Amino acid sequence: MMIHVWPTVNSNMDAQLHCRHKSMSAIIGKNGVTHHKHEGDMATPLGTFPLRQVFYRADRIIKPQAALPVIPLNPQDGWCDDPSSSCYNQHIQLPSSFRHEILWREDAVYDLIVVIGYNDCPAEPGKGSAIFMHLQRPNKTPTEGCVALTEADLRFVLAAGATEITIHQPR
Repeated sequence: MMIHVWPTVNSNMDAQLHCRHKSMSAIIGKNGVTHHKHEGDMATPLGTFPLRQVFYRADRIIKPQAALPVIPLNPQDGWCDDPSSSCYNQHIQLPSSFRHEILWREDAVYDLIVVIGYNDCPAEPGKGSAIFMHLQRPNKTPTEGCVALTEADLRFVLAAGATEITIHQPR
């Protein structure tokens, strides 16, 4: 099932995610959306992408219902965002000498993560990495290129059987 993200006109970071009959508030990259994503640009990539898998903090939240593979996180989980690495834009085990994101975070943002299949088949170095759907920060600050939802909304999307996402231009 396809879900759709529509950025709000005149706001770089606000968007609406549509899933079945429901429209929900989403937060996207600080610099809005782009057709020309590159590492560190703080923009969310435009296009249609598969949803690959779900990671969750089993020590903090219950396992979500999903049509995708659901994997509990552990403290050694990371995501390589170093374009010089052969593991660029891939799930890795820490420690790593390459630049990476730590998925086991102190805040709750990555308590529930959906991997968006952007730039991963194969990954092109520098074209952008670690594009996820994850939880919103309490103050709803923009992401670095991901799509952020509340936990209730992200659980709804997963339980609805979402397997693809289309990120659109603002209407």
